[in-house]
Amino acid sequence: MRSIATCYSEHAIEISDSYCSGPSNQSYLTSKLKPSIPNEVTCIYKAELSTSRQLLIMLTWQKSLNINISEKPSSQSKLISRFKSLEKKKGNKAFQFCNFKIEVFWDISTAMYDKGPEPINGFYFVVFVDSELGLLLGDKDDDEIFEMKKMKTGIQKAKFLLVSRSEQYSGNAVYSTKAKFCDTGTEHEIVIKCGREYEGYKSSVFCVFIDQKVIFQVERLRWNFRGNHAIFLDGLLVDMMWDVHDWFFNPTIGGYAIFMFRTRSGLHSRLWLEEKILERKGHERAEFSLLICACKSPD
Repeated sequence: MRSIATCYSEHAIEISDSYCSGPSNQSYLTSKLKPSIPNEVTCIYKAELSTSRQLLIMLTWQKSLNINISEKPSSQSKLISRFKSLEKKKGNKAFQFCNFKIEVFWDISTAMYDKGPEPINGFYFVVFVDSELGLLLGDKDDDEIFEMKKMKTGIQKAKFLLVSRSEQYSGNAVYSTKAKFCDTGTEHEIVIKCGREYEGYKSSVFCVFIDQKVIFQVERLRWNFRGNHAIFLDGLLVDMMWDVHDWFFNPTIGGYAIFMFRTRSGLHSRLWLEEKILERKGHERAEFSLLICACKSPD
């Protein structure tokens, strides 16, 4: 009988294995720099309606709240989108999109925040698609949302799932966030630290922590400015990809670095090859991606 280790893709690291279990020889947050705070967070939800049609609902949390509804009709190769800016702290908005009647209700007037522009509690955000519940976020349950639920009693509820999350940072080269890679998994704390902060290193390095444990690190970052690494997490194979080229070679155009965590659909699959095959066959796959865009030189 094959051991489970043989099912991992080549060079994949299981976060519970001996590589990162037990005391770490690298301290978790010894840096004197505080983690940067995101200035923009974008979440994309896929809603599958009772008619089997699928919509992508994109929320962008920044100084103002924006919503973008997208659909890819079977007869077209490109997404059709509709953008709306929600300037007020509380309100509702209705509009037509691809023969759908979209109704949006929100209240962030008493929202509580931890780090960044995305609220963590004390708010609600609701989207109805032809009176079908397409998205429901938040924990606030005041009179208005009670009336909405009352009016919509007995309606169909679309299946919605968070498929992508992106965060934009500017500031110190320490980035801290949380992510859940599947519905049945747990929420993980992810920290990326970049710089010359570890004793003994003479060149730039970045280190990835998950749940306060060192997963892997990349040395000589100026030469290893692009790459990828596989992690086995919650029964899933997750590719971590990075591109810090502009930090070193294009600082005048913003110096953005990209860090991405993306799930694969199978343990033996190859990320980019599989993506091309599925695209040709027209298949959908359940996946989640976390994207961190960071504007900061590590030196």
